[in-house]
Amino acid sequence: MVVERKIVIKNKMGLHARPAAIFVQMANKFDCEISVKRGNQQVNGKSIMGILMLAAGRGSKILIKAEGLDAEAAVNELERFLSGELDDTLFRDIMPKTKKDVSSKGKLISAEETGDKDV
Repeated sequence: MVVERKIVIKNKMGLHARPAAIFVQMANKFDCEISVKRGNQQVNGKSIMGILMLAAGRGSKILIKAEGLDAEAAVNELERFLSGELDDTLFRDIMPKTKKDVSSKGKLISAEETGDKDV
């Protein structure tokens, strides 16, 4: 099955780093090929670098194309996210957790310096 849909990005941040990462993680849940096109540039919808290369801010018009078993479900969920219906804060749990300590002077301290082996 092939599903194509034109979407206007309405979420607050567009597809900058964090929303792009969420978009890619969402896309990777589906068993289908996903491409995203903005203007003349088409990229793999499961590639963070590809999505970032689109530089798609709020109000940008994109075309999402999915091909495979769950193409329609993929496009529907990605559209809900880009429409702002799903706030990116709802997806904090799918983003990788990082551990870092900052000294009182604002210098980043490595795990080795803090003795933290759980990084």
